[in-house]
Amino acid sequence: MRVARATNDLAPLRRFYRDGLGFEEISGFENHDGFDGAMMGHPAWPYHLEFTVRHGHYVSGASTPENLLVFYLPDAADWTRAVVRMEAAGFDPVEPANPWWSTHGRTFEDADGYRVVLENRAWVR
Repeated sequence: MRVARATNDLAPLRRFYRDGLGFEEISGFENHDGFDGAMMGHPAWPYHLEFTVRHGHYVSGASTPENLLVFYLPDAADWTRAVVRMEAAGFDPVEPANPWWSTHGRTFEDADGYRVVLENRAWVR
């Protein structure tokens, strides 16, 4: 699965998703029909995130603080390492719009206003 979204600047997103969340830049492109892009993820994961910049085109940031990507990290040590890595990379947690996400997690906001929740629980259907 690929989740794709537009941005105005790839650099701060690379820092957030690579340095903060620990993703790898698994692919990318420059000036492909007027677009630059970066795919962030891990070669063994069945999903990745794609961020694109369209030359000469402005996109607004997140329309609401409820635009979330939620990563479930049920192991407490893994979750703590992920939170510490985000903070060491210079990203402080933000107060989530929905207080539910504070119960077992931490919420971080990228440069475009989109939020990532690191949830210290297993995902349950």
